Amino acid sequence: MDTEPESPPHRPGNQLPETLDELIADCAGIPPELTHHRPVLPTPRGHAPWRVDEACHAQVADLDEYV
Repeated sequence: MDTEPESPPHRPGNQLPETLDELIADCAGIPPELTHHRPVLPTPRGHAPWRVDEACHAQVADLDEYV
């Protein structure tokens, strides 16, 4: 048999907090593992050194004529 989680002592059922104090009291009961910041994305890898090969250089070789 599933038991319903305990509601804060000052409010029955699923009533929403009506004051800032009630909201703070509700949030104080949240477990720390749910409130600590965890990075959403993994740490980025180091980038490879940037290099210009002949094919890349050939694409812009005559750019000065157009500028």
